[in-house]
Amino acid sequence: MNKPLRRIAIFCGLLVLALLVRTNWLQYVEAETLNTHTRNKRVQIERYAAERGNIIVDGKPITGSVDSNDTYFKFKRTYVDGPMWAPVTGYASQAYDANQIEKIEDGILTGNSDQLFFDRTMAMFTGEKKVGGNVVTTLNGAAQKAAFERLGSKKGAVAAIEPKTGKILALASTPSYDPASFAGYSGKDEKAWLALERDKDKPKLNRALREVYPPGSTFKVLTAAAALEHGKVDDINAPTDTEEPYILPNTRTKMVNHAQGCENATLNDAMKVSCNSVFAKLGDKVGRDNMVETAEKFGFNAEQFTPVRSAASVYDTKMDRPGNALSSIGQFNTATTPLQMAMVTAAIANDGKLMKPYMIDSLESPSLDPIKQNEPEEMSQPLSAKNAQLLQQMMENVVENGTGSNARMGDGITVGGKTGTAQHGENNSKNPYAWFISYAKTDSGSPVAVAVVVEDSDASRDDISGGGLAAPIAKAVMQAVIDSKK
Repeated sequence: MNKPLRRIAIFCGLLVLALLVRTNWLQYVEAETLNTHTRNKRVQIERYAAERGNIIVDGKPITGSVDSNDTYFKFKRTYVDGPMWAPVTGYASQAYDANQIEKIEDGILTGNSDQLFFDRTMAMFTGEKKVGGNVVTTLNGAAQKAAFERLGSKKGAVAAIEPKTGKILALASTPSYDPASFAGYSGKDEKAWLALERDKDKPKLNRALREVYPPGSTFKVLTAAAALEHGKVDDINAPTDTEEPYILPNTRTKMVNHAQGCENATLNDAMKVSCNSVFAKLGDKVGRDNMVETAEKFGFNAEQFTPVRSAASVYDTKMDRPGNALSSIGQFNTATTPLQMAMVTAAIANDGKLMKPYMIDSLESPSLDPIKQNEPEEMSQPLSAKNAQLLQQMMENVVENGTGSNARMGDGITVGGKTGTAQHGENNSKNPYAWFISYAKTDSGSPVAVAVVVEDSDASRDDISGGGLAAPIAKAVMQAVIDSKK
């Protein structure tokens, strides 16, 4: 071979080598990125090329698919009671991608998951149409309906958990939205999407998982747990030696009490009427680092994956002594999601054992064969069984004799709870948030723990309280769970 031909051959060889390298790079390194890129229309077209599987509650689908008679997107997503279930399902839109369960389990729902390889192969031989698998949730339809309807026109959220397993039973958020309103890609869908994006009340925000609020006095159960666990209180009926007024450490600031009889009150009485002074002093006595340790055992300062991700609740790890005292009554920098406060309540109701919250029970193939079954998983033990039972005594005293009386249920059902009215805004100028956390207990144990927050309502500022606004909602959810088990 002469010199010019040899050079051309080497050059061509390099080109072929470069092509092979680039092809393999795209195939094996960038394939996942390209396949999931939001601007890759093939992903969207493939998502709706076959009938999508369903999300199931109580054995019934809360989603569906219809033939959209479209050149590109053959099927379009539909929803049953879309606004009620949107905080669980999320949305699947031909124009605006997908989120929450619709996105996380997209492979199962579209039938493209490797876990459905056998079903796809069999369908090739039998000639059956490709369809997606199903996602079976842990949700309780009656509890979800009670939560959504009782929230009504109020802005707020509800999270309910089965304490022994961590199964999420209800996850409601209001105002909500109908994911079917923008499931397609027409001008009408675009108009609905833009209206939701511009809505100042943020109906697409999942308040149960993604919004953090000051928890107010509901946080006092966690402060009491920290005091018991770190040996600062042995007898919940012994005087706490709390002066009136109580001055925040290293300041001249008096802690304001909205309750009477807080001077030297016992921990049990202080929980019943919600004394700020007793719990602020107790939080200071426990100390910041021990408060952080207990809060983190309950799940604070970390995101939770249900598998839908929740925002991390916050207990400040670097604040000073007065900040820690204020945080111990659920103010200052303390902030939490409704899911987190439901986890705190569930751990107390479950004798101190915190189970990891989850909302997907199992995955099914299109032929309803099981693909994956999720099992309950212990997350931590924030407090001993003995101390959890002491907290149960105090929370049940709140409902029987204190600020949580609106949650009493009767018929042999014991309810433990704690109210909260959280101030916020500059100089506490905005309407406070109304909180209520609670659990119900029957002869068979505790089937449900609930956290309710009402962010805004038609009530006047003076009429806003956790016991008045949030407790009746929690009671309705607990009753729905108990009735559904009969």
